[in-house]
Amino acid sequence: MKSASRVFSGMPTTIFEVMSSLARQHDAINLGQGFPDVDGPEDIRQVAAEALLRESNQYPSMMGIPELRQAVAQSNRRFYGLDVDWRTEVMVTSGATEAIADSIMALVEPGDEVVLIEPLYDCYLPMVERAGGIPRLVRLAPPDWRLDREKLDAAFSPRTKAILINNPTNPAAKVYTADELALIAEFVVANDAYAICDEVYEHIVFDGRRHIPLMTMPGMRDRTVRIGSAGKTFSLTGWKVGYITAPPQLLDPIAKAHQFTTFTTPPDLQRAVAYGLGKDDSYYSGLIADQQQKRDRLAAGLASLGFDVLPCAGTYFVTAEVSHLGLGGDDLELCKRMVVEAGVAAVPISAFYASNPPSGVLRFCFCKRESVLDEGVARLSGWLKARGRAVA
Repeated sequence: MKSASRVFSGMPTTIFEVMSSLARQHDAINLGQGFPDVDGPEDIRQVAAEALLRESNQYPSMMGIPELRQAVAQSNRRFYGLDVDWRTEVMVTSGATEAIADSIMALVEPGDEVVLIEPLYDCYLPMVERAGGIPRLVRLAPPDWRLDREKLDAAFSPRTKAILINNPTNPAAKVYTADELALIAEFVVANDAYAICDEVYEHIVFDGRRHIPLMTMPGMRDRTVRIGSAGKTFSLTGWKVGYITAPPQLLDPIAKAHQFTTFTTPPDLQRAVAYGLGKDDSYYSGLIADQQQKRDRLAAGLASLGFDVLPCAGTYFVTAEVSHLGLGGDDLELCKRMVVEAGVAAVPISAFYASNPPSGVLRFCFCKRESVLDEGVARLSGWLKARGRAVA
């Protein structure tokens, strides 16, 4: 028989599903996959429930219902000072992953070079390769995950069609500084390229930092595709509602890719997200405060066990270096053993690199109830003690 796609044939199941399945199988605390263990605001869910019963459930416009597109445009103005035309520059997608896929399919042609920054979300590389793009990898390394000019200079060329960046970053929990974004913008403009920006954690940044969209940097307004996620902003990851902000000349081909992928997104969820985006500042500051408290709680617990916890400026995740603990095996093997032996699931950092990943770094998700975080730390403590490791 003829072979299937060389990109997807034989590709392993995503590490997030692997670790979550193991966690279910062994009744483990799931600090692996990035989803909260409580649902988002009840008033947003109530709007969705009422819309399901009282409003139309037939196909909405493939671009998204006007209320949500208007709300996305208003949020761009409210938080970042971006003047966005909702009619020509905003589209709703069935999750941010679909938005990323649509953008890559629409903008990348066979032979185009695409700059990717490692560690990277695991769907980026296969999507670029399936579009026929040639990945040019820029590697960031712990503990500071620093982006420098030399690495970008080596990756960019006149053949560069786009750069795909995640900010704040999963798994590194890095928030790009204005200087770093200006550096990226410099290379994008100089090489007449585009930027696809996965900004799903835009409202989860800590310690007084603020998220800066690359779209706001000089020269980038007409070159940037900005992707957001209601799932992360409102702790409703199962809804899979995403949105794209892009200049008309980019959104038009992206919309054509979208129309042949999912076409549209459930209208009741769109109406609820439109309502949610209008919530007052106290909601957004409360989201940050809640997640920052959980970050601190888990980071302190892991540090008390001897884990070397790396800085976390945003997202749902902390990463920790564990190779000095002498637990044996590579990070994937260690994560699988932790599920079985300790009853705690994490994700190996190697899943976010194309090759030769850093060793001994694990990603833990903290967007869980405090009791769950505490139980996870307690289980890890007992496991380490059983293995003869000293615990403070």
